[in-house]
Amino acid sequence: MSEHQYLEQVKAYLQDLQDRICADLEAVDGEGHFREDAWTREQGGGGRSRVLRHGVVIEQGGVNYSHVFGESMPASATAHRPELAGRSFNACGVSLVIHPRNPYVPTSHANVRFFIAEKEGEAPVWWFGGGFDLTPFYPFDDDVKHWHRTARAACAPFGDAYYDDYKAWCDRYFFLPHRNETRGVGGLFFDDLNTNPQGELDFDHAFGLMRSIGDHFVNAYVPIVERRKALPFGEREREFQLYRRGRYVEFNLVYDRGTLFGLQTGGRTESILMSMPPLARWEYMYTPEEGSPEANLQTYLKPRDWLQQD
Repeated sequence: MSEHQYLEQVKAYLQDLQDRICADLEAVDGEGHFREDAWTREQGGGGRSRVLRHGVVIEQGGVNYSHVFGESMPASATAHRPELAGRSFNACGVSLVIHPRNPYVPTSHANVRFFIAEKEGEAPVWWFGGGFDLTPFYPFDDDVKHWHRTARAACAPFGDAYYDDYKAWCDRYFFLPHRNETRGVGGLFFDDLNTNPQGELDFDHAFGLMRSIGDHFVNAYVPIVERRKALPFGEREREFQLYRRGRYVEFNLVYDRGTLFGLQTGGRTESILMSMPPLARWEYMYTPEEGSPEANLQTYLKPRDWLQQD
């Protein structure tokens, strides 16, 4: 199978994944519906951006599909893979961010993607990447363990090392050095996947693992939303949620490679920045009251083996 046959196969999966995730999130919200904006990119490609706003459960969330291509790799990609400078590229993926209304329901992010870099006279280079991560503001151990059990289940059929490796990679990637804390409680993050555990190029294996991670997102997230969406909250919890959303903004605008890639490739700005929360706030020298639920969050914002007892 050629690389472009690979591409068509992956695109079909991603568009179906977008449809399924949107349907499941609309069901858990109960009233909100995603609005779709189809767009084209002048330099090549386009996508389908779907955003749900002012739902009962989801204050704002986006589930985006895109396929973009061009004659030269963007700087964010060559910084990660400098050996691919000078190649043309095809990139497709589904990326989503959900910002719930209730502070007891965590924010969540997921992304799965496929990349091909080509140069005349040389073999194409292709790989998969993605993952999912959870950002609670008022964490519950049961939720975090469920999240990581589901992440482990997504990886388990493909090899014993994947969950541990991708969980550790997620902890490293979603880290704010200037705050000395993780963005949340982690999950999975992977990139450059194109081999099987024996180190052989293997499209079916890599695509299968990417699909499993994409397919497990709803299983990981929706049960948490169902458990927490009706918990009562007041102004204190809402203000803390908005304060902690500021950390999400800081990470996405300063460190996130996907945001940089989208902006550097001339992608649709509104779609790229749909990951931002609809409301956020910053407070100078904020310090939570000692022993409070807000102070408790800090104990979760460092890497931990959540499944040690399993």
